[in-house]
Amino acid sequence: MPTITVDKAALFKALGRDYTTDEFDELCFDFGIELDEDTSLTERPVVDGKQEPPQLKIEIPANRYDMLCFEGIQLMLNIFNRRLPAPKYALKAPPKGEIQPITVTKDTSRVRPYVSGAILRNIKFDQARYESFIDLQDKLHQNLARQRTLVSIGTHDYDLIEGPFTYEALPPKDIKFIPLNQSKELDGEELMTFYEKDKHLGRYLHIIRDSPVYPVILDSKRRVCSLPPIINSNLSKISLDTRNVFIEVTATDKTKLDVVVNIMVAMFSQYTSEEFTVEPVQIISEHNGESRQVPDLTPRSTQAEVDYINSCCGLSLSAEDICNLLTRMSYTARPSKSDPNLIDVDVPVTRADVLHQADIMEDVGIAYGFNNLPRAFPKVSATVAAPLAINKLSDILRHEAAMAGWAEVLPLILCSHDENFGWLNRKDDGKTAVKLANPKTAEYQVVRTTLLPGLLKTIRENKHHSIPIKIFEVSDVAYKDESLERKSRNERHFAAAWYGKTSGFEVVHGLLDRVMAMLQTAFITHEEGLEMKNGNAKGMQYWIQEFDNATYFAGHGASIHARIAGKDMVIGSFGILHPTVLEKFELKYPVSALEFNVEVFL
Repeated sequence: MPTITVDKAALFKALGRDYTTDEFDELCFDFGIELDEDTSLTERPVVDGKQEPPQLKIEIPANRYDMLCFEGIQLMLNIFNRRLPAPKYALKAPPKGEIQPITVTKDTSRVRPYVSGAILRNIKFDQARYESFIDLQDKLHQNLARQRTLVSIGTHDYDLIEGPFTYEALPPKDIKFIPLNQSKELDGEELMTFYEKDKHLGRYLHIIRDSPVYPVILDSKRRVCSLPPIINSNLSKISLDTRNVFIEVTATDKTKLDVVVNIMVAMFSQYTSEEFTVEPVQIISEHNGESRQVPDLTPRSTQAEVDYINSCCGLSLSAEDICNLLTRMSYTARPSKSDPNLIDVDVPVTRADVLHQADIMEDVGIAYGFNNLPRAFPKVSATVAAPLAINKLSDILRHEAAMAGWAEVLPLILCSHDENFGWLNRKDDGKTAVKLANPKTAEYQVVRTTLLPGLLKTIRENKHHSIPIKIFEVSDVAYKDESLERKSRNERHFAAAWYGKTSGFEVVHGLLDRVMAMLQTAFITHEEGLEMKNGNAKGMQYWIQEFDNATYFAGHGASIHARIAGKDMVIGSFGILHPTVLEKFELKYPVSALEFNVEVFL
């Protein structure tokens, strides 16, 4: 969770009273945040001959982007304490009546397609407010914006530039400006070289460096305002004397773009001459001719069920009581006219984390007081804290394999498409594996349908250890299943692999026999299995049968068959892996492997 440092005296002044450390710690707990440290209780450093003023270090939940600055913390706590009503954010046209446009050219879609913005008029900065304004941008960049890859914020002194503005994508050599806090003009390529060793900005260069065009914000005189997501121009540098702030935000993710813009203007519109008032801008797209006004500060309407909230919290609140509690958490709520079991809720633009009535229920619990919720012991029954049957069986298998001298491994459930299919000499029919729509790397393209890739990669990374290597895993694989609502299903498998100078086939076979004996599944021959096909045998039986599978060396692979509850089924396979499989996984010694479905034994 991010930790926000605020001036203790300034925060208590904003909250209207002084708190002891214990009292403020209790307030934080009640609201769902945490006081990490009160520096007034420790020795503080001396800066320029003066001791640093007392500060409070507060841990904020990762989903509360509206509390990543002093302004958000004091506002939310004041609303929670009923000292202030929830603000009503408003858009107001500029004095001359014409909304400032940002025209977006087609080429921006090649590098950073989305842009938004706003103007804060007649804002009043002091040193603390200015530092908080900069710090909030940095916090959003590091958290929600994922190191500026998804969103980047540019803030400018509006009186030093002239609209209308354009958002373009130009070749690096065509972009020339003096970067922030510099005195020399650089073009796009020179800027990349200049900042490549910079500790702060160097880590962002890779985002656009290899692109044939760079995104750039220009004013009406074709002067560069910013080169997102790297740096602003020194032309529009903000200072304590700035009175009008132009905010432009570019992004590759439109949802996060809107969240960032809303948070920035909501927090610092507190300091405008007309409190919580924002001047919009007009986004005009040359690509499709669309035009939209931003930001959209309209509260999001949703509903929550009274019965659901009461059942989760163990309460018996009326709709009016719930609405009253929600005002402490910045909502506007009222009983629904259409259904007495519903409440209509207006979610403020600062609460992008509210996605479901479960989030509203949680805020009702916070407003009511978690310590005030009724407490009860669960009814004693045979199922309390009982493990799932599949997990209990998995633990038994783990114990047996470990006692037999095998080491357990826990590879990732995601793997590459080649590892799951091609490297095992298997073909993808398109109906088996669950594939990621937008994998971040080639290593994580599909959810595995077999445990073998994980075992073989583990051996590959540990082949410098002494041999033989004997490892096993009891875990899930996943398959497509169109008959289910989620279109996929998990299946628990047991798998083991032997790596050594000899094949180890008999060792893997022995492990299979031991595990089956523990599962009370008797071994029978294939012929005996055919004779018992009428279902006269008691208990469970299994047999093995040679089969032709490209994963295994020809003539050295077998399928595992089982008769359970009178039904015959193939539950797995084992054998010596084919040399081409070993070559793909960079293994020079033979590997014998075993894998079967555990769930059939439940």
